[in-house]
Amino acid sequence: MRDLRRDNRSVLLWSLYFGGARSRQELSTATGLSPASVSNVMRELIDDGIVAEVGSVDSDGGRPRVLLRVNPEYGYVIGVDVGETRVQVELFDLGMTERAKADFPLDPRQHDAEAVVAAILAGISTVLTDSGVHSGSILGVGVGVPGVVQQHPEVSVDAQTFGWRDVPLERLLRAGTDLPLRIDNGANTMGQAELWFGSGRGAQNAIIGLIGSGVGAAIISHGSADRGSTASAGEWGHTPVIVGGRTCRCGNVGCLEAYVGAEAMLERYEEAGGVPAQGDQETALAAMLLEAGTPGTIGQKIMDETVLYLGASLGGLINLLNPERIILGGWAGLLLGERYLEALRETARRHSLTHPFSTTSIELCRLGPDAVALGAATLPLERFLNG
Repeated sequence: MRDLRRDNRSVLLWSLYFGGARSRQELSTATGLSPASVSNVMRELIDDGIVAEVGSVDSDGGRPRVLLRVNPEYGYVIGVDVGETRVQVELFDLGMTERAKADFPLDPRQHDAEAVVAAILAGISTVLTDSGVHSGSILGVGVGVPGVVQQHPEVSVDAQTFGWRDVPLERLLRAGTDLPLRIDNGANTMGQAELWFGSGRGAQNAIIGLIGSGVGAAIISHGSADRGSTASAGEWGHTPVIVGGRTCRCGNVGCLEAYVGAEAMLERYEEAGGVPAQGDQETALAAMLLEAGTPGTIGQKIMDETVLYLGASLGGLINLLNPERIILGGWAGLLLGERYLEALRETARRHSLTHPFSTTSIELCRLGPDAVALGAATLPLERFLNG
């Protein structure tokens, strides 16, 4: 009976969370649960403060129907994006409204695990202080990291470009916080955010590509993430595009990341004689994209090549996985997409089969560069909705 009650709570919470304010009758229709079961569970959820009444609507000749929704202030979740150049920490209420945010720069050449852990813990402390939220109201912390995340026997991370090998990230974080932790690959957390709230909503088969300093992807199959046999699926940046090509940060040669990651684009620009703008990678890449608008410049040459490599790789994904949608995100992916999306679609068309291309859309992430942190925050939220 306890399992049945928990399952009913979960079904109703998921329906209410994503369906918006609904009456008990609408919840019964949407979930297939009996009106009596819905009323019993809703009574418990209201008593617990998880669900709140938010008004009423007229019914056909009967009493007005009371509308219910998940109470956004019942609890809070924290999302962490561990990137190449920064650690970003955000605190959200259950409506996924941002309540506080903290950024800690990282040296892109040094990613010592202890320094990353210190930045995460400092970020958690900062957003709690800035928001005024007590730690007891936090349902959990989700962390998105680059690399392969193994969940058993304990959470460990292999991030080759960080120089991490079996880093016991959860154990290291446990030394500084007792909040519930969930850890996953950053491309997967971004993919979940897009699937729940962004361009991926309603898609059963999709690929969400993350292009920042490096390149990764979330593969959505039948509505959920496909992590492969050892949780390493989605390392799109380390698929080869040039046999015997440039050396990638992972140590292999010819990887996609060695051509279209922001760090690699700027390296190729400098190798061709360009002078990168002073500042961080985002500033330098934005300046190169601006230069690329002038014909005959080094910037134009590098960006034309980048569109060719990335578009051809998109065509390969279409042929291999036949997705409904390919969604490009990450800060560098959004910068590229704003200017070159049509060119990328045309290049992908030239490198894919006619039928699968005709059934695939290529679009941009709607959630912006903060999608990894938002997606990380959905990890504890998902656990909450599951009861």
